[in-house]
Amino acid sequence: MAERGQFSSKIGFLLAATGSAVGLGNIWGFPTQAASNGGAAFLLVYLILAFVLAYPALMAELTIGRHARANVVTALAQLHPSALMHKAGLAVGVGALSVAVFILSFYAIVTGWMLAEFLSPAAQLLQLHKTAHWLDAQSFSRNLLMCAVMSGLTITIIARGVEKGIEAWSTRLMPALFLILLGMIGYVFTQPGATDGLRVYLVPDLSRLSDPGLILSAMGQAFFSLSLGVGTMLIYGSYLRDTDNLPRMGASVTLLDTGFAFTAGLLILPAIYVAQAQGITVFNSDGALMAGPDLIFQVLPALFDSMGTAGSWLALAFFALMSIAALTSAISLLEVPVSVAVERWGINRPLAACLSGAVIFMISGIIIAQHDKIFSAVITLTTEYGQPLLGVALCLFAGWALHRDQLLKELRKGNPNLESSFFWRIWPFYVKFICPLLILTTFVQSLR
Repeated sequence: MAERGQFSSKIGFLLAATGSAVGLGNIWGFPTQAASNGGAAFLLVYLILAFVLAYPALMAELTIGRHARANVVTALAQLHPSALMHKAGLAVGVGALSVAVFILSFYAIVTGWMLAEFLSPAAQLLQLHKTAHWLDAQSFSRNLLMCAVMSGLTITIIARGVEKGIEAWSTRLMPALFLILLGMIGYVFTQPGATDGLRVYLVPDLSRLSDPGLILSAMGQAFFSLSLGVGTMLIYGSYLRDTDNLPRMGASVTLLDTGFAFTAGLLILPAIYVAQAQGITVFNSDGALMAGPDLIFQVLPALFDSMGTAGSWLALAFFALMSIAALTSAISLLEVPVSVAVERWGINRPLAACLSGAVIFMISGIIIAQHDKIFSAVITLTTEYGQPLLGVALCLFAGWALHRDQLLKELRKGNPNLESSFFWRIWPFYVKFICPLLILTTFVQSLR
């Protein structure tokens, strides 16, 4: 077997795992979900569920990963000696691999959109108006080229390995991401209408706390924001050192991810209401705040355009933020198939990165060519069906395939006093029964 990489420091792992968790959904999805579901009431429920639902599932992936020291397919297949569990592990591992590949195939397209939107204001500032117009307009050639560039960047980083690739670039990109975010928050707070957005975001509507819709939305956001269910955190866990305290590391990742999502809300909600103060439409025909692509590609660009030259610089900073967030998530997704190719098929890492990236780019090309027919379907199948079901499976594997003594032995590494901790008294039972039940409940409710 090829020599496995390892994170060289705790901060390297934390920034890499947070980079995987912090994606476009944190920036464009979380703030508008909060605003549409009672503001601070949603925040409160989300923060609670992040630790009662997402954190236990994250710990399942990290524990399996470090115990197995292998890619997602091998790790799950070797957890239990029985032939039936071996087959089940292979099936779930291949399922996680497939979902990761298809998520990255559409995510690469979206990262390409972000790159185009980043380059467009740069072209405007350089007086390259024809180039800026081409970058602004949706077209097959633009989308394919931008997707190819972002795919190439992801492949280059992954090809360099864990320490020199994933860790090195995460420790550069994540601080840059946070500094850009803070800078934009400071500027937007000075604009008319920002306080209205803050009020919507931070003042709780306590009557909504018992709303099943709010609880369901918060539960889904808490689970999906940590990029659980596709094996990325399992693989990152397999690169942790034996001296690392897993429960503490998992809690730190959860705190960093939820903290970033909250901070992103301090930018997006005030920016939406600043746009409204400028006369820009920010509500849909049904009265809901615009979210997702409509927010990113209509509302905010219109706001930046209304600000003249300052708006061009803001657009440059904002889409740099979005591009970095997209890239850090793409890195972790590509590591899923690359680790399989390296460890199961003996392919060297640079070649594995190129081959995996090329296959995913070809799938992306097909999706771009047939965008109207299959783009939404791929997103639905992977994120709404694949991720929650795989999340249930990973919890069950951690709770049932690993013997309690094996769990204790693994978690004692880096935490010799674990057995007397509150975590150990709760988590083994929780990951066996409660967490799978909560995730399945969320999944069933989302189908209605």
